[in-house]
Amino acid sequence: MRLCFLLIASLALGADDVHISADSLRGNLSFLSSDLLEGRATPSRGLDIAAEYIAGQLRRAGLEPIGDDGYFQTATMLVREQNPQGFQMTVTAGGKTVRVEAEQAAILVDKTLNLENVPIAIMPEDAAGKVVVINAPGRVAPKGAALVLFAPPDRPRPSVTDPESARPARSSVVSPEMMDLLKNAKDARVTLHVEPMIERRVKVRNVAGVLRGSDPVLRDTYVLLTAHYDHVGMRASGDDKIFNGANDDGSGTVSVIEIAQALAAMNPRPKRSIVFMTFFGEELGDVGSHYYARHPLVPLAKTVAHLNLEQLGRTDDSEGAQVAEATVTGYTFSTLTKTLVEAGKAVGVKIHDRPHTDEYFSRSDNLALAETGVPAHTLGVSFDFPDYHGVGDEWQKIDYDNMAKIDRAVALGLLRLASDAEPPKWDESVAAAKKYADAAKKLHEPAAAARR
Repeated sequence: MRLCFLLIASLALGADDVHISADSLRGNLSFLSSDLLEGRATPSRGLDIAAEYIAGQLRRAGLEPIGDDGYFQTATMLVREQNPQGFQMTVTAGGKTVRVEAEQAAILVDKTLNLENVPIAIMPEDAAGKVVVINAPGRVAPKGAALVLFAPPDRPRPSVTDPESARPARSSVVSPEMMDLLKNAKDARVTLHVEPMIERRVKVRNVAGVLRGSDPVLRDTYVLLTAHYDHVGMRASGDDKIFNGANDDGSGTVSVIEIAQALAAMNPRPKRSIVFMTFFGEELGDVGSHYYARHPLVPLAKTVAHLNLEQLGRTDDSEGAQVAEATVTGYTFSTLTKTLVEAGKAVGVKIHDRPHTDEYFSRSDNLALAETGVPAHTLGVSFDFPDYHGVGDEWQKIDYDNMAKIDRAVALGLLRLASDAEPPKWDESVAAAKKYADAAKKLHEPAAAARR
């Protein structure tokens, strides 16, 4: 009972000391999700501007730079794009022929591909010589097909991969609208001419700074707070062409900035060091976080926890309004969740389990660190808001007062994680967490051997 009282008192004290400003969140987000940044695609000019802005805010907070270039961790990525001048595609069905525009497909081939009046098949048993359409995530491409087309959740984008990584490049894709046409057209056939894809190497950047801890021993261990600062860019036409990405994940990005500034202003500082980082390339398959996991700026074996922030600004959700509520992906996977729940209670935020949290665990930037063994989760408010990956995801629709409240809970959770002598642990009794617990054992094997 006394221990519980001390914990609650400690959190309450932290709540008074942590200053989170809704106005500051609004100011940062109105810039990062403005049309000037053109949707922050990876790679793009808008993404580069965002990186410079975030670095400036971390510098202003007084964080120490820990990248290979100041606040930047620079990665060289391989971009594969369809050659728009070398693309011609038509679909014929019911006596009508429809031309497919270059922005409606991303067909990436190593050599010129010509198809003449080839039948379309929807996940057939016999795929030989056909254009096979697959609209179910996770389905394996059949052998013998002339071409396999997948549909992403929103629209085709370039393939961006790490040349060092064994992670495969994305297959050829079509837009959801084109997928609907192909699925519903009877006896449809495709005529296609595609020239080899364009490949180029680009430099993109994670942005990171560290708040050094105050304890002479624990300051060499780390808590990681992250969000992804990229979004999905622009489309070629329409009254509104820009996917501004205010909630996804501008809200997480500005929360990282705001919490960094709040904790840096505290005296004394937390015992452990806290790394504040924003990743590139989440929308292309968590590319930036996987790069970091292979090239960590602080030792993974000394990283005790990773909390990733995703979509904190909207409260409208398909499961109902999420006011003063949040959820953690992989809710039962580790003891980190309990720390966040207690922090939420101190400021009136309910952090609870929701349907699909286990599924969402593998869909954001926490996964890369979890796979190394670091207890890593994503905290979010509305994972299924109406403007997800739409042009309507604008900064004017954000509930800044609610986001500030969520950020206070996150800040208190970080303070506890950065001050508790006992770090979070995976729960091996949860089947889905077992592989991450096994990875943690491997991660800490050298240290355990040294103590023996």
